Amino acid sequence: MVVMKFGGTSVADADRIAHVISIASARSASERVCLVSSAMKGVTDTLLEAADAAEQGSEGNARVVEVLRERHLEAAASLCQDDDDLPIAISSRIDELAELLHGVSLVRECTPRTRDLIVGFGEQLSCTIIAAALRAQGHDSRYVDARELIVTDDNHGGATVFFEQSYAQIKRALAGTDLPVVTGFIASTANGVSTTLGRNGSDYTASILGAGLRADAIEIWTDVDGVYSADPRFVDSAFVLPEISYQEAMELSYFGAKVIHPYTMLPAVDRGIPIRIKNTLRPDVAGTLIAAHTSSNSESITGIASIESVALVNVEGGGMVGLPGVAGRIFTSLASAKINIIMISQASSEHSICFVIPDAYADHAREVLESELKAELAQKRIERVAVQRELEIVAVIGENMRGKPGISGRLFYSLGEAQINVLAIAQGSSEMNISFMVYASESRHAIRTVHDAFFRSAE
Repeated sequence: MVVMKFGGTSVADADRIAHVISIASARSASERVCLVSSAMKGVTDTLLEAADAAEQGSEGNARVVEVLRERHLEAAASLCQDDDDLPIAISSRIDELAELLHGVSLVRECTPRTRDLIVGFGEQLSCTIIAAALRAQGHDSRYVDARELIVTDDNHGGATVFFEQSYAQIKRALAGTDLPVVTGFIASTANGVSTTLGRNGSDYTASILGAGLRADAIEIWTDVDGVYSADPRFVDSAFVLPEISYQEAMELSYFGAKVIHPYTMLPAVDRGIPIRIKNTLRPDVAGTLIAAHTSSNSESITGIASIESVALVNVEGGGMVGLPGVAGRIFTSLASAKINIIMISQASSEHSICFVIPDAYADHAREVLESELKAELAQKRIERVAVQRELEIVAVIGENMRGKPGISGRLFYSLGEAQINVLAIAQGSSEMNISFMVYASESRHAIRTVHDAFFRSAE
């Protein structure tokens, strides 16, 4: 049993969908397949924009709805010429969408609950077409609405999944079905109210289905050959990694690699199900296997990733030394302001605490901290709250770094030789990740330098 998830670029138009069907059909000849699909490329963004426009009372959504109707009907006509029911099904969904948007425009309000309902139409439309096209090819395929399978709370826009209840429904609903086509991204509460699983939600759907069905593998089909050793846009010598561990994939994803979002992997990780990243346009390429244990990597590091547009906040002052509770107050105040901290570094002297946050929150973070630490600043126990912007985090990641002397030496020697200034450093006790901060203007040079230092020497 394999769960195959196809992203928006994979189902962008009739030709792409036909290619997806050929891939799934070939696989289904040898094993049972459950197919998960995103909306057609760009449709989710269009629906979000339509919801925003309707909330403002715009009358322009009628044209948007008709463009969506034409796009999906055109794909359906190309793939299923003899299916008279398919155009009716598509138009019925589009009409429902139009009525919903019209209602939003009348009340000038689009609640999170309504937004989830609107944005879910993309997956419903694409999966309706794919299931019909598979039937036209002779498969006993059926459209399956994930809202009948995955149960969540009512946190609209990024709902929390109730796994055991969902697994029971998945197992019951999909047992014995030949090539079901399941809508990614959407789910529902126990009362049947539509919810969504957040961005990358279709990957999450695939992982949940894989865990519920106890699949042998989960495949994420996208528009790249797999997980790269570094961003190939910046590093010409970057290469596809044949295998990485779950932990390495999570670290790479957290630090900006376009792999698979960490939380979407959790159901698969919990059940020990391997995940493979594949390229829809190049299905013969092996891709990258993500599993509990890997055997092929003999390099000191696995890959390099980075996070752009971050700011470094530094709270410093001699009066902080030995002063209990300062760090707790700093991080509690930021948490209350819903400011995410990406990286933390503190000198053993306790003279300063520096941490990294998204650049968009830099000014707000300074205001929050200056308010929280007002008394200490007035007493000069804390000298200042300083912010540096236009920075980037670069992370060197790999399980083989554990217990291996010389990794940090090689890393920072190469950066020094390249005249790249390092502003802050962080390393966890797991020894799987060394992160450092550089100016954004030097980030690409830093990534290329580190990649050459660890991989070119092994060529």
